[in-house]
Order: sequence, then structure tokens, then C-alpha cells
Amino acid sequence: MARRADPLKDYNARRDFKKTPEPAGTPGRAEGNSFVVQKHAATRLHYDFRLELDGVLKSWAVTRGPSLNPDDKRLAVRTEDHPLSYGGFEGNIPKGEYGGGTVMLWDEGTWEPVAGKDPRQTLKDGHLHFTLHGKRMKGEWLLVRMKPRAGEKRENWLLRKIDDTHAGGSDELVETVLTSVETGRSMAQIAAGAPAVSLKGKRGKAFTRAMTEARSATVRAKPKSAKSGRLPAFRAPQLATLVDHVPTGTEWMHEIKFDGYRCLLAANGDKARIYTRTGLDWSDRFAPLVEAAAALDLPPCLIDGEIVVMDRNGNPSFSALQKALTEGSDGFVLFGFDLLELDGEDLAQLPNIARKQRLSGLLSPDGPIRYADHVVGAGEKLYEAMCGAGQEGIICKRVDARYVGKRTKNWLKVKCTRRQEFVIVGWTASSAKARPFASLLLAQNRANGLAYAGKAGTGFDADTFAMLEGKLRPLARKTAPVAVPRAEARGANWVTPKLVAEIAFAEFTSDDRLRHASFIGLREDKMPGDIAPETPAPVSDGDDGVTITHPDRVIFPEAKITKGELADYYRQVGAVMLPWLAHRPASLVRCPQGRARQCFFQKHDSGSFGPAVHHIPIVEKNGKPDDYLYVENTQGILACVQMGTIEFHGWGARVEDVERPDRMVFDLDPDEAIGFDIVKTAAKDLRKHLDDIGLISFPMLTGGKGVHVVVPLTPGAEWDAVKDFAERFARAIAELEPDRFTATMSKAKRKGRIFIDWLRNQRGSTAIMPYSARARPGAPVAAPISWKELDGIEKAGTFTVKDAKKLLKRAGSRDLAGWGVAAQNLPGI
Repeated sequence: MARRADPLKDYNARRDFKKTPEPAGTPGRAEGNSFVVQKHAATRLHYDFRLELDGVLKSWAVTRGPSLNPDDKRLAVRTEDHPLSYGGFEGNIPKGEYGGGTVMLWDEGTWEPVAGKDPRQTLKDGHLHFTLHGKRMKGEWLLVRMKPRAGEKRENWLLRKIDDTHAGGSDELVETVLTSVETGRSMAQIAAGAPAVSLKGKRGKAFTRAMTEARSATVRAKPKSAKSGRLPAFRAPQLATLVDHVPTGTEWMHEIKFDGYRCLLAANGDKARIYTRTGLDWSDRFAPLVEAAAALDLPPCLIDGEIVVMDRNGNPSFSALQKALTEGSDGFVLFGFDLLELDGEDLAQLPNIARKQRLSGLLSPDGPIRYADHVVGAGEKLYEAMCGAGQEGIICKRVDARYVGKRTKNWLKVKCTRRQEFVIVGWTASSAKARPFASLLLAQNRANGLAYAGKAGTGFDADTFAMLEGKLRPLARKTAPVAVPRAEARGANWVTPKLVAEIAFAEFTSDDRLRHASFIGLREDKMPGDIAPETPAPVSDGDDGVTITHPDRVIFPEAKITKGELADYYRQVGAVMLPWLAHRPASLVRCPQGRARQCFFQKHDSGSFGPAVHHIPIVEKNGKPDDYLYVENTQGILACVQMGTIEFHGWGARVEDVERPDRMVFDLDPDEAIGFDIVKTAAKDLRKHLDDIGLISFPMLTGGKGVHVVVPLTPGAEWDAVKDFAERFARAIAELEPDRFTATMSKAKRKGRIFIDWLRNQRGSTAIMPYSARARPGAPVAAPISWKELDGIEKAGTFTVKDAKKLLKRAGSRDLAGWGVAAQNLPGI
């Protein structure tokens, strides 16, 4: 398409700038490379994708929004060029004007064409390949023009993500990013002209009034703690024990053993510090990561992780890290794998899996500060994959273990090759002119002090020789710091033992000498006095310590599922259930003789459940405290099953702060005459209303009749505020569509309608926990699903106790990545 004399002629002709706040404009200088995406609620919701080129914004309307899934091709309709000034526009275009509706500045950044391609020519040819550096859209993308059909007036293109490290789920962006990148406002707040919760247009005055009142009620509640300038303090990191094989069972989760430097990242808003494993402040040495952490604007938190540098193949490389530290680099990547503190709360007592669930809500899987993923069970497969890729090995962690600042057997490491740290005590001269030395002399601390361990004569290149020579010469001494056999000491040059080296080797000989030792790199993060031999310990896979009596008793007569099989189900899914159930006051549905016999609720425990089930005193309405029960680990779940428990229901708050909920739940409870398809449509409509006010939500099949719409919250508002908001929200929707919904529990008023049960959001009320079995025919379970999956689900009891392996695999899938996690407050908080 040849460039016109006035590329903005169509833009200006379509608008009356006396009526619309949109900027009029003339072409800018043809030198910029900005891009923006504007979420636009016009006749239909779409996303306007705009790339700066030749002084204007080339524009496409992406009907369903951008997808991170490389398999998705999203329709992008080419629209008129826009002025550069439009890139900062956010607001409301009056109804009746061209493009009338609300516009949100949804993403912004810079772009660049792939190397060697002229974007002007490829745009003309209908094939634009480019890289985005946005706050939300990153990596490589492709725009391809479709072959025009007869009568089409506009160009139809397809927008697709290239498969790279920034790829993800189909609706990962549009489902989880609901606020302005510039102002933090939701679409409804922009529509209202201020940061207020109200809905506009056809939804009616009643809905707008009710939602505005909901905000007014919640705005008075105070957050638990506001950001202060202080950073969380360093604490000793937990260390892993070397073992001889990968532990089995779903009570273990497994992570990549990154080949780098262990660190703790302390962050708070625009401030961050990085500490080594011994507490040294290395913020200056890792300045690019400190800057990246500050740019994330994290709440006060302390993150445990590993800093690496990738090699040419995209694998962590210790030698590349060492080179980067010596020469300076911006290629550092920090993989965060644990969260010790968040918003002033000490998380060390939570299970491993629960801490990771909190961490996944803070970090993304890409960028310089990344979330380190894990798998539950299947550790052998991960180990084989890492060894096959030439990596160091894996770390295995008990899913239910607390964080302890010392070496324990709750964290294990399994190495693909034998690698340990040694202290350099000397070097031997080389006959080759190009080599300043032939080998390093090494030692380790043993029972009687520093002991000689042999030599390493390979693993050096020219740069390594130069670096080591520069560090060894100032440490020269005349006497050996360790006892060395005369034959091996001949011609040796000794140094004070201050340098620690990472060494790969085949084995130790019978006299504790290294065989086939190769230098990997120096360890500046470790002290010589801490370097001792590591001997792999045997792994005790063992049992969970809970005996299930009467395992053959039939609990579900229709499905012929026994008590033992129910226990096996919870044993397998315990790892993925704990993030939601652990440390939460719970109520149990107990059916000691099976679900067809007498069942009852229980929320208090006098001690009969055993030591794996814990108690917390909570003040009742009468002003007196009573002990509520909660569990911390899979053993606690199984102890409850042993006592006849089938269902687990939980409060909307955790025991660490029972007065401030961390979620809202809207239970869509249909009249008996309503089919599940109608319930699914209702859930999606509820999600849309929540989206409009900036709240991310997630669907869960209840295993009963309906769907739960789960809204995660950052604890801040107290119960009265959350209950008030939930009630007003539910009643507003019921008032908007009285033929479809009711917010009243009365069964008479529910006839032919869906009850939006908001009552679960009051102090003392509970909701069924994810992955809990239900005491219903067929042994169904409550199962998290994605919004994308909901259309294909036929009933709320799709998954059963027999689907443990399937549920476990789903929990680690891309579709459910980040399910139930979002850092968000009630509107107005």
C-alpha cells in the first residue's frame, strides 16, 4: 500500500473533535518504534494493536485479543492509521461517535522488525514479523494478511505468537490482565471517569447504584499493612541433602537444579536487594537484576532463588555465570523457587506447595526475574530429562514441609554428575608455554581439619588460566597448608586456602583422591571453612505414617469405592490440594459408615483426630473461643479420612489472619429444573461482570450441581466489608436479570432461577475445597477448570475419585497455570 500524502486523512475525517476527546493529529517524525494496545469496548469488545511506523500508528483491531499460544491465529482487522498522540489516549468516546465506547491503555512498549527485513516492504507484502518489548506482550509475533474475499472492504490479518520463552496459554493475557497499564483502572472505572466501581449502559441504573454503594462500603476498610520503605531482612536459606536416587510418590515435588549462585531477593516497591546464601549484599554485582526487581513493583517480599546465565543453547551455565561476574553482563536471570515473606507475613510455616502457589502470583515465567516451575511426582522423568540435557540434576522437596534455614532431608538433591566444591591449596607448574600451570591442588574439610583431595588438570581455557593466575599469585605462600604425599608435593606451588572451586569428577579413590577431576568455576558465594565432602544418603521413601483401618469398607456403594481407595485418592492429590486447604479453618463432612448412611458436619476437635490435625481458637458469636481444626500436610488430610471424612470445606481466610479473607466465592446454585448449560452461561456472565470492575475470577466444578466462581483477594478488607461487597454484587446482578438470578436463599424464589450464593463470604461460613471428594453418588470431586474448558464440560461432577492421576496431571498443565492466584483487592481497598 503506497504511502499517502496525508496518512491521517481517514482518521481525521471519521471524527468530530468537538465531541470526542480523542486527539486530532498530524504525522510525527518517522523515527520512533513504540507500540500500544488499547482495550476498546465499542460495539464489540476488541483490542486495538498499534505499531509506530513512518510517524503514525499502524493499527489492527484484534477481535479476541492477543494469545500467547503459538497455535492460535487471532483475527486482526486492519484499520486506519492513527496519530502518535493516540498512543497515550485512555477514556470514553461518546456514544454515537465513531468507535463510541471505553478505551483502556492495556499495554505499551517498543517493537522492532526481525533482523534483515524492511517492515515497510513486508507490511506491503502482507507479512510482518517483529519482536515486542511491552509490559505485557513480549517476544516474537507475526502478522499475516489473509487472501481477500469478494466484497471485503478491509484487510483481514492474523496475529500469531511465535513459540519462544514468552509463549503461554491461549487466554492467559486477556483473562488475567484487566486493568490499565497506565492508571491501574478497570474498564468500569474508566467508564465512570474516576477510580470508582460502577457499570454503565444497558445494565441499568439499579446495577450502577448497587455497585457504587458496594464500593462505598468497602472503601472504609483499611488494608492489613501499607507498603513501608523497609525491605525484609536476610535469613538463613534452607539447604538440600545429597541423595542417591529420586524419591517417589506425590508427596514430593521436583524442580530443576539450576547451575548458578543461590540468592535471596528482598523487594518492596521500587526497592530491592540481593543477598548471597551467606548474607553478603551483592546488589551491586547483580545490579541488572536489582533494577528488574524494582521495576516489578513487588509488595514487601523475600524470595529464595538461584541466579544463572544461559549458554548458547539456552541452558544454565556456571562458567557463563562466572564470566559474566568477572567481565560484567546484563544476561543474569533469577529463578525464584520459594517465598519466605509476603506483605509482612512470615510464610515459613506454610507447606512448600502453598508457598510456591503464593509465589506464582508474584512472578511470571519469563523475564529476568522468573517463577521456577515444578512437577508433583514424576521426578524420575524430570531427572532423566535434565541429565539428557547435560544439566546438573534436580531438587526434590516434600510438598508439605515448612521452610527451615538449615540443611534437612525435606529438601533433597540428586545430581546427574558428581560435582562438589573444593578449596584450592596450590598448583603445579606446566611445561607448556601457553599454560601458566598444569593442575590445581585441592582439599576439603574433614574430621581432622583440611585434608588433601587430589588434583584437577582439565577444564581450563585461556580466559580461565588468566583469571586463576591473577587470583592465585597474591595468595602465594612457602609452606603447604595441608599434608600432601611427598610424590604429589614435588614441584608444587602453595597458596593460602581462600579460593573455592567447583569440580566435576568421576569418583573418589580408596584413599580419598579425585579421579578424572575437571575445573568448572570458582565459587565466590561459598566460604572455605564450609567446604566438606558430600556423600549421597539413601532415600527413605517410606509411608505417610497414617494407618487406614477398615480399608475395605465401601464408602460409595454406587461406585463401589472403599475407604482405602478414598484414602489413596487423597494421598495422590494431597500435593495439589494443600495450597487451598492447608492452614485454613476447616469443616468436615464425616460419614463413618459410608455416604449412604448418617453423615454430619464437624468443625471442632477435642483431640481425637491425632497430632496431624491442628487447632486454632476462634472467638464465636457468643464471645467465647472454641477450637477449630485445620491441617498442614497430607498426613492431616489422611488422619481426617481415617476418621470417616469424605468432604473438606474451608473458610475464606487462613489461620494466620482469620479476620481478613483471601478470597470470595460465588456459588451458582441452580433450581433442579435448570440444566448445566444454563449454569455455565451464568458463570461466564458473572465472570464478565467481575472483569468489568477489575476482578480476576476462576471457575471450579463443585462436584454437585453448580459452579463456583472464585475471586482471589489480597488479605486487607475484613469480613464485614467482603460480605457487604459480595451481597451487593449478587443483588445487583439479580436486580439486573431477575428472570435468571436470585440473591435470596428461599427455594420458592429460586424456582426457575440460579441462586447466586454470596453467603459463603461471611465469617464462619465455608465452601468446598478444590479437589475435595463429595458425599454424593458416583464419588464426584470439586475440580478447578479454566474458563476455556468450561464450554466443553457436561456436568459439575465430571471428575471423580477414580481420576486422581488425571487431576494431578491437569494441575500442572498450561491451562491451569496460575489458577486461583491473583494479587488484587476489593474495589476501593
